Amino acid sequence: MWYIDYWYIILVIPALIFMLITQIVVKSAISKYGEVRNARGITGREMAEMILAANCIYDVRVERLQDNSGDHYDPKSKAIRLSADVFDKNSITAVGIAAHEAGHAVQHNVGYSPLVIRNTVIPITNFVSWLPIPLLIISVLISNNPQDNPVSNVLFIAAFVILFAGLFVQLITLPVEFDASRRGMAAIREHNALYGEEVKGARKVLTAAALTYVAAFFVTLMNILRILLIFTRRND
Repeated sequence: MWYIDYWYIILVIPALIFMLITQIVVKSAISKYGEVRNARGITGREMAEMILAANCIYDVRVERLQDNSGDHYDPKSKAIRLSADVFDKNSITAVGIAAHEAGHAVQHNVGYSPLVIRNTVIPITNFVSWLPIPLLIISVLISNNPQDNPVSNVLFIAAFVILFAGLFVQLITLPVEFDASRRGMAAIREHNALYGEEVKGARKVLTAAALTYVAAFFVTLMNILRILLIFTRRND
Protein backbone atom coordinates (compact mmCIF):
# COMPACT_ATOMS: atom_id res chain seq x y z
CA MET A 1 0.00 0.00 0.00
CA TRP A 2 1.31 3.43 -0.92
CA TYR A 3 1.89 5.88 1.91
CA ILE A 4 1.45 9.59 1.18
CA ASP A 5 3.24 11.92 3.58
CA TYR A 6 0.71 14.73 3.62
CA TRP A 7 2.62 16.66 6.28
CA TYR A 8 5.68 16.73 4.01
CA ILE A 9 3.56 18.12 1.19
CA ILE A 10 1.83 20.70 3.40
CA LEU A 11 4.75 21.83 5.55
CA VAL A 12 8.13 20.94 4.05
CA ILE A 13 7.66 21.38 0.29
CA PRO A 14 6.61 25.07 0.54
CA ALA A 15 9.65 25.72 2.75
CA LEU A 16 11.90 23.95 0.25
CA ILE A 17 10.44 26.03 -2.58
CA PHE A 18 11.18 29.19 -0.57
CA MET A 19 14.75 27.99 -0.04
CA LEU A 20 15.16 27.25 -3.75
CA ILE A 21 13.93 30.73 -4.63
CA THR A 22 16.35 32.38 -2.19
CA GLN A 23 19.25 30.33 -3.59
CA ILE A 24 18.36 31.42 -7.13
CA VAL A 25 18.12 35.06 -6.02
CA VAL A 26 21.47 35.01 -4.22
CA LYS A 27 23.25 33.29 -7.11
CA SER A 28 21.77 35.81 -9.50
CA ALA A 29 22.86 38.78 -7.36
CA ILE A 30 26.35 37.41 -6.82
CA SER A 31 26.74 36.71 -10.52
CA LYS A 32 25.36 40.10 -11.61
CA TYR A 33 27.47 42.25 -9.31
CA GLY A 34 30.43 39.89 -9.55
CA GLU A 35 30.95 41.19 -13.07
CA VAL A 36 30.82 44.87 -12.10
CA ARG A 37 34.14 46.47 -11.13
CA ASN A 38 33.84 48.98 -8.30
CA ALA A 39 34.99 52.53 -9.06
CA ARG A 40 37.87 52.51 -6.57
CA GLY A 41 39.15 49.13 -7.71
CA ILE A 42 39.19 47.72 -4.16
CA THR A 43 39.58 43.95 -3.97
CA GLY A 44 37.93 41.69 -1.41
CA ARG A 45 41.25 41.20 0.37
CA GLU A 46 41.80 44.94 0.63
CA MET A 47 38.27 45.50 1.95
CA ALA A 48 38.69 42.87 4.67
CA GLU A 49 42.10 44.21 5.69
CA MET A 50 40.70 47.76 5.77
CA ILE A 51 37.97 46.73 8.22
CA LEU A 52 40.37 44.77 10.41
CA ALA A 53 42.77 47.72 10.61
CA ALA A 54 39.95 50.18 11.37
CA ASN A 55 38.91 47.99 14.32
CA CYS A 56 42.50 47.53 15.55
CA ILE A 57 42.35 43.79 14.87
CA TYR A 58 45.88 42.68 14.07
CA ASP A 59 45.75 38.97 14.91
CA VAL A 60 43.37 37.94 12.10
CA ARG A 61 44.74 36.87 8.72
CA VAL A 62 43.02 37.28 5.36
CA GLU A 63 43.70 34.13 3.32
CA ARG A 64 42.98 33.00 -0.20
CA LEU A 65 41.04 29.72 -0.34
CA GLN A 66 42.55 26.91 -2.36
CA ASP A 67 39.32 24.87 -2.44
CA ASN A 68 35.56 25.36 -2.73
CA SER A 69 34.74 25.42 0.98
CA GLY A 70 33.21 28.88 0.64
CA ASP A 71 33.98 32.31 2.06
CA HIS A 72 34.02 32.26 5.84
CA TYR A 73 35.60 33.50 9.03
CA ASP A 74 37.31 30.82 11.13
CA PRO A 75 37.28 31.91 14.80
CA LYS A 76 39.59 29.09 15.88
CA SER A 77 42.35 29.97 13.43
CA LYS A 78 41.44 33.65 13.43
CA ALA A 79 41.42 33.78 9.66
CA ILE A 80 39.11 35.30 7.07
CA ARG A 81 39.16 32.85 4.17
CA LEU A 82 38.01 34.17 0.82
CA SER A 83 37.53 32.43 -2.53
CA ALA A 84 39.62 33.59 -5.48
CA ASP A 85 36.63 35.49 -6.92
CA VAL A 86 36.43 37.50 -3.71
CA PHE A 87 40.06 37.68 -2.59
CA ASP A 88 41.53 38.80 -5.92
CA LYS A 89 38.68 40.59 -7.66
CA ASN A 90 37.58 44.21 -7.34
CA SER A 91 33.90 43.59 -8.04
CA ILE A 92 30.97 44.90 -6.01
CA THR A 93 30.21 41.34 -4.94
CA ALA A 94 33.79 40.79 -3.76
CA VAL A 95 33.75 43.90 -1.60
CA GLY A 96 30.34 43.06 -0.12
CA ILE A 97 31.20 39.46 0.77
CA ALA A 98 34.62 40.38 2.17
CA ALA A 99 33.04 43.10 4.31
CA HIS A 100 30.50 40.59 5.63
CA GLU A 101 33.17 38.07 6.63
CA ALA A 102 35.24 40.83 8.21
CA GLY A 103 32.08 41.72 10.12
CA HIS A 104 32.22 38.27 11.70
CA ALA A 105 35.82 38.91 12.74
CA VAL A 106 34.72 42.15 14.40
CA GLN A 107 31.89 40.28 16.17
CA HIS A 108 34.41 37.77 17.50
CA ASN A 109 36.75 40.52 18.61
CA VAL A 110 34.09 42.40 20.60
CA GLY A 111 32.45 39.24 21.99
CA TYR A 112 29.11 39.66 20.21
CA SER A 113 26.73 37.63 22.40
CA PRO A 114 24.74 35.70 19.73
CA LEU A 115 28.02 34.62 18.10
CA VAL A 116 29.43 33.47 21.45
CA ILE A 117 26.26 31.49 22.17
CA ARG A 118 26.24 29.90 18.71
CA ASN A 119 29.91 28.90 18.88
CA THR A 120 29.31 27.36 22.31
CA VAL A 121 26.23 25.35 21.32
CA ILE A 122 27.27 24.17 17.83
CA PRO A 123 29.86 21.55 18.95
CA ILE A 124 27.26 19.97 21.24
CA THR A 125 24.47 19.89 18.67
CA ASN A 126 26.80 18.57 15.96
CA PHE A 127 27.88 15.73 18.24
CA VAL A 128 24.31 14.52 18.88
CA SER A 129 22.65 15.58 15.62
CA TRP A 130 22.30 11.96 14.41
CA LEU A 131 20.41 10.79 17.52
CA PRO A 132 16.79 12.05 17.18
CA ILE A 133 15.48 9.63 14.53
CA PRO A 134 16.98 6.49 16.20
CA LEU A 135 15.57 7.65 19.52
CA LEU A 136 12.13 8.18 18.02
CA ILE A 137 12.16 4.79 16.30
CA ILE A 138 13.18 3.03 19.51
CA SER A 139 10.49 4.97 21.38
CA VAL A 140 7.87 3.67 18.96
CA LEU A 141 9.16 0.09 19.02
CA ILE A 142 9.09 -0.29 22.78
CA SER A 143 5.67 1.25 23.27
CA ASN A 144 2.70 2.29 21.15
CA ASN A 145 1.82 4.80 23.79
CA PRO A 146 4.87 6.51 25.36
CA GLN A 147 2.73 7.87 28.21
CA ASP A 148 2.33 4.27 29.40
CA ASN A 149 6.07 3.62 29.19
CA PRO A 150 8.45 5.98 31.05
CA VAL A 151 11.48 4.88 29.02
CA SER A 152 9.69 5.49 25.72
CA ASN A 153 8.53 8.86 26.98
CA VAL A 154 12.06 9.89 27.96
CA LEU A 155 13.45 8.84 24.56
CA PHE A 156 10.69 10.75 22.79
CA ILE A 157 11.34 13.93 24.76
CA ALA A 158 15.13 13.59 24.38
CA ALA A 159 14.79 13.32 20.60
CA PHE A 160 12.85 16.54 20.36
CA VAL A 161 15.11 18.36 22.79
CA ILE A 162 18.00 17.61 20.41
CA LEU A 163 15.96 18.61 17.36
CA PHE A 164 14.96 21.92 18.91
CA ALA A 165 18.54 22.54 20.05
CA GLY A 166 19.58 22.29 16.41
CA LEU A 167 16.75 24.64 15.48
CA PHE A 168 17.95 27.06 18.15
CA VAL A 169 21.41 27.13 16.54
CA GLN A 170 19.82 28.12 13.24
CA LEU A 171 17.69 30.73 14.99
CA ILE A 172 20.66 32.32 16.76
CA THR A 173 22.52 32.28 13.44
CA LEU A 174 20.07 34.78 11.98
CA PRO A 175 21.09 37.79 14.12
CA VAL A 176 24.74 36.77 13.69
CA GLU A 177 24.49 36.89 9.90
CA PHE A 178 22.35 40.02 9.71
CA ASP A 179 24.62 41.84 12.15
CA ALA A 180 27.75 40.85 10.19
CA SER A 181 26.16 42.32 7.06
CA ARG A 182 25.17 45.45 8.96
CA ARG A 183 28.73 45.91 10.21
CA GLY A 184 30.11 45.23 6.73
CA MET A 185 27.81 47.73 5.04
CA ALA A 186 28.59 50.35 7.70
CA ALA A 187 32.31 49.87 7.05
CA ILE A 188 31.80 50.16 3.29
CA ARG A 189 30.08 53.50 3.78
CA GLU A 190 32.58 54.78 6.36
CA HIS A 191 35.54 54.02 4.10
CA ASN A 192 33.76 55.13 0.92
CA ALA A 193 34.71 51.78 -0.57
CA LEU A 194 31.68 51.85 -2.84
CA TYR A 195 29.69 54.71 -4.32
CA GLY A 196 25.99 55.26 -5.05
CA GLU A 197 24.52 52.32 -6.94
CA GLU A 198 27.49 50.18 -5.95
CA VAL A 199 26.40 50.36 -2.31
CA LYS A 200 22.88 49.27 -3.31
CA GLY A 201 24.36 46.36 -5.26
CA ALA A 202 26.42 45.16 -2.29
CA ARG A 203 23.36 45.44 -0.04
CA LYS A 204 21.31 43.33 -2.46
CA VAL A 205 24.00 40.63 -2.46
CA LEU A 206 24.18 40.49 1.35
CA THR A 207 20.41 40.67 1.85
CA ALA A 208 19.85 37.82 -0.58
CA ALA A 209 22.55 35.76 1.14
CA ALA A 210 21.00 36.39 4.57
CA LEU A 211 17.61 35.19 3.32
CA THR A 212 19.12 31.75 2.64
CA TYR A 213 19.64 31.40 6.39
CA VAL A 214 16.02 32.38 7.00
CA ALA A 215 14.89 29.79 4.47
CA ALA A 216 17.09 27.10 6.04
CA PHE A 217 15.56 27.87 9.44
CA PHE A 218 12.02 27.44 8.11
CA VAL A 219 12.91 24.18 6.35
CA THR A 220 14.24 22.79 9.62
CA LEU A 221 11.24 24.10 11.58
CA MET A 222 8.75 22.55 9.15
CA ASN A 223 10.62 19.23 9.22
CA ILE A 224 10.51 19.15 13.01
CA LEU A 225 6.78 19.94 13.03
CA ARG A 226 6.24 17.20 10.45
CA ILE A 227 8.14 14.65 12.54
CA LEU A 228 6.29 15.72 15.68
CA LEU A 229 2.90 15.35 13.98
CA ILE A 230 3.79 11.93 12.52
CA PHE A 231 5.11 10.44 15.74
CA THR A 232 2.43 11.86 18.03
CA ARG A 233 -0.26 10.19 15.89
CA ARG A 234 0.65 6.88 17.46
CA ASN A 235 -1.18 8.07 20.56
CA ASP A 236 -4.48 8.17 18.67
